[in-house]
Amino acid sequence: MSIVPLLQVEDMSPEAKDFYEERTKNGRVTNMVKTLLYSMPSFRAMEFYPVRNELQKIIGSRAIYFYCYAISTENDCLVCSTYHAKLLRDLNLTFEQFEFTEIEKILIDYGRGLVNNPNHIEDRIYEDLKRHFSNEEIVLITTVGCKMIASNIFNEAMKVDLDEYLFEVEFDKNILPTKS
Repeated sequence: MSIVPLLQVEDMSPEAKDFYEERTKNGRVTNMVKTLLYSMPSFRAMEFYPVRNELQKIIGSRAIYFYCYAISTENDCLVCSTYHAKLLRDLNLTFEQFEFTEIEKILIDYGRGLVNNPNHIEDRIYEDLKRHFSNEEIVLITTVGCKMIASNIFNEAMKVDLDEYLFEVEFDKNILPTKS
């Protein structure tokens, strides 16, 4: 059970209410965001989608979903793991006959490294990143990974409840390649 109850629209600040109403015109507001809307400075600091969307333009949906899924499963964050598992499921991937791209493998390894020991990420991973991405893109990839880790920590620390639309999502950590 969440540490704080989900913020109700009628209790939101005018700025939070404007954001909520704009977002729900074409989508949904997750339980994490509803929790963050208690504090708009906190929401702005944790806002994930602007950087994620920039990276998505470069590497595509599938690669970014695997990157975030790898980070979230490595962090054991139920909310974010399930959310990204849903996004992957929505791509209709058949994992029985599936192969990761080289970029996906690099991002998965880098994401795991960010979670497990960012001071000792293997040189091989950095070399792979530099071979495929510009300095600007590597900074963006790292920022998205750090934002994902922050989201994982926030959800776990605040005990944010799993969003109802995710209750039926099944996922298996074993779909990711084995650790290199």
